[in-house]
Amino acid sequence: MATSSSTDFDLDVADYIEEAFERCGLEVRTGYDLKTAKRSLNLLLAEWANRGLNQWTIKQTSITTASGIRVYPGGTLTMTVGASGAFSVGETITGSVSAATCSITNLPSATSFAITIPVGLFTTADTLTGGSSGATTTLTTAVDFSDVQSTIDILSTVVRRDNTDYSVPRVSRDDYLTIPNKTSEGRVDQFFLNRLITPELKVWPVPNNNTDIIIFNRLTRIQDADAYTNTFEVPFRFYPCLAAGLAYYLSLKRAPDRTQLLKTIYDEEFDRAAVEDRDRASFTIQPGLGYSRFN
Repeated sequence: MATSSSTDFDLDVADYIEEAFERCGLEVRTGYDLKTAKRSLNLLLAEWANRGLNQWTIKQTSITTASGIRVYPGGTLTMTVGASGAFSVGETITGSVSAATCSITNLPSATSFAITIPVGLFTTADTLTGGSSGATTTLTTAVDFSDVQSTIDILSTVVRRDNTDYSVPRVSRDDYLTIPNKTSEGRVDQFFLNRLITPELKVWPVPNNNTDIIIFNRLTRIQDADAYTNTFEVPFRFYPCLAAGLAYYLSLKRAPDRTQLLKTIYDEEFDRAAVEDRDRASFTIQPGLGYSRFN
């Protein structure tokens, strides 16, 4: 008997919707059926984010520090420009049309800036002027915030100086607020994550060079269900959980008599998926070398 020799089974959005309707004892008949199911599917993915069920979306991100700048985006944020050669790291740039401002944190290429989160909204074709260099250039592409806005949380952080990594613990909003002098400079040794729509890291002490690298692991959003032919960035072991969850969500609207059963199935599938969605590390128990004497 021959096996398939394939391991590429996958489901697209339409497949999950059809499976969920069948579990509810229903059929997809109208365009609205598809629309309401896709909405439920995206809400389900948001629920998974709240539960932290997306280890596969952890991304490692690096940001080079800029001397004197203490607030950085919680992800990658760049702008594409005509030329960046005459600008300098740390200076503020201003758009001539938009009047938006931001600071340059790095110059990764001849036609791009790494930047802080802008105050205001730059417009394409804005003329950008450096506050200290006086240099000018043109913004060629709208600033894309999607990478930063995909950040749900930051899990761990280090700062790299002279090829040595130093742990950077996270502090609470209140702890950051009570730092007496937020302008003290030195090597970063703590940060506060301001979880705005566009998340930002507030670091302390304020970096005193342009060469340290802040490296952090961040939990990011699962990509949305958009086109019905889209597949998901979900490991295959999560397929049953996704199908069960969508069936449960749909039952709340279309098959309330099956809701309790489908919720039970979803909870079981979720628990199984959650057990697999975790870091594994070696665990060793070392017996003591001493001995006890019993009389």
